[in-house]
This record gives sequence, C-alpha cells and structure tokens, in this order.
Amino acid sequence: MLIATSSLRIFYQTIALSAAVTALATTALGAMDAASRKEAEEWRKQHETSYRKEYVPLAGLFALKPGPNTAGSAATNAIVLPKAAPAIIGRFIMTGKSVRFEPQPGVAVTIKGQRVTTGTALTSDIADAPDELAIGDIALWVHLSGDRPTIRMRDPNGETARSFRGFQWFPIEDQYRVTGRFIKDPAPREVKAPNQLGDEDTMKTEGVVEFKMGGQTVRLRPMTTRPKRFWFIFRDGTSGKETYETARFLYADLRDDGTTVLDFNEAYNPPCAFNPYTTCPIPLPENRLKVRIPAGEKAYSSK
Repeated sequence: MLIATSSLRIFYQTIALSAAVTALATTALGAMDAASRKEAEEWRKQHETSYRKEYVPLAGLFALKPGPNTAGSAATNAIVLPKAAPAIIGRFIMTGKSVRFEPQPGVAVTIKGQRVTTGTALTSDIADAPDELAIGDIALWVHLSGDRPTIRMRDPNGETARSFRGFQWFPIEDQYRVTGRFIKDPAPREVKAPNQLGDEDTMKTEGVVEFKMGGQTVRLRPMTTRPKRFWFIFRDGTSGKETYETARFLYADLRDDGTTVLDFNEAYNPPCAFNPYTTCPIPLPENRLKVRIPAGEKAYSSK
C-alpha cells in the first residue's frame, strides 16, 4: 500500500513537472512569436513611410536622346514639366552615359540649396547622394535604367501622388516566417536581370536559399546587395491574383551558421505596382515559384 501510494505520488509529480515544462516552452514560443510579429509590424510602418516619401510622388520618367534635351512646361520641350514650372528651365545634354545640365538664364534652379548658374555635370542616383535639380516643389535627377540615363521627376502635387490609394497587407502569420539554408555557388557571379522597360540591370549572386513552404522544399536565388545581405526578387502562386503579377521583393540577412530567416510577412511590391514612372526588375526564371505564399503585401488597388 505504501509502495502504491509512493508510486502515485511520483506519477503526479511527473505530470506536474511535464505540465510546467510545457507551459514554460509555450510561454517562450509565444514570446518569440510576439517579437517576430512586432518586428514585422514595425517594418511595415517604416516601409510605408519610406515608399510614401521616395516613390509615391514620382511623376515622370523621361528618355534622353544624345545631345541637348530641353526641359520646361512649354509643350515644345523634349522634357515637358508641370505647368507650375517655367516655360524653359534649361537643357540636359547627354554625351555617352554622362548627363550635363545647362540652366536657362534667369531661371531659379538649385542643387542642394545652391543656385545653378553654369553648366553642371550631374551625378546619377546610382550614388548615395545624386544631384537633384529643384524648381519649386519639383525635383529632377538622372536615373539609370540598366545602363541608360533617363530623367526622373518628383512632384508631390502631381496626379500620381494625389490619387495614391495606400497599402494592403495580408495578416501577419508565423507560418510564413521560415528559416532557409544557403547553398553557395562554386563562385560568385554577375547576372543580367531585365526590367519591365526592357533594360538590363547587372547584379551579383552567390548561391540559392533552400526552405520549406506549403509542404514543399523550394529554392530562391537572391541577389547580394552587400556582404551577407540578400535581396529576393520572386513570383509565387499568388502572383497575378492576390498579389502583384510582375514580382515582389524581400530582404534577408545571412547568418554566420549559413542560415537566413525569410519573413514573407515583409514581402512587398516594387514601386512599379502603383507608379508607372519607376523601373523594376523581373524575377529570374528559377525565382518564379508555383507554391502559394499569401503573405506580405497584396496587389495594389487603384479603386
């Protein structure tokens, strides 16, 4: 009887210990999921703020021909600006891949707050601090589409900015935050990635990331934007349906152990999803997945 009672006591103690361990694990897992959810929520807020500043106000993308290209609000210009701008602000002169701006005498055009009074070679937006020409609220700068110089315009009062309808997201779900394994190529290499305008951007890639999604083992090839920083340009089974048809983007960091966390709750649309004055790369064939990933940003709706 004493043995039975002792065994029963041990039995109940074991159950209690097991329940405590389970509760502790559940609490830890819940805290981890809550942290991941908070991280995704904060990322989305920062992303929306950045896109509203950088891409929503874009109001023009102008091709350049070799030689002079006049700019201003007059319809006879090669680059026609909004009516708020002077009839002629000057001209952009393209020589090879270089662009120079010559201001129209008497017109107030500035770069970084300094008035432009003579011909000036312009640094494109491939640099961290491109030369932006300011004419009132309007800004102009050299944008490279592939290797081709173009002129990009930002106008916060333009139709594109005024008609922007905002962002739509799938609910944040833990199942779409996955850990992948990086599989290195024999050597890094450069690839030509076409954009929707037919130009090609040269990018660096070093391997593929393998992960599980929807019960399948899949791979994506990221571009390396800096050491241990991956940029994924992909489509999936939701593309052209719930999500933007051309592509979505996702960034991730490579860990020292060769793994990387892909949080598809942070997958987002390229700016060409809502703004026609942008250039966006098209996914490589191997990055056009069949599996559905209903996470991150939904297709832009103009209604």
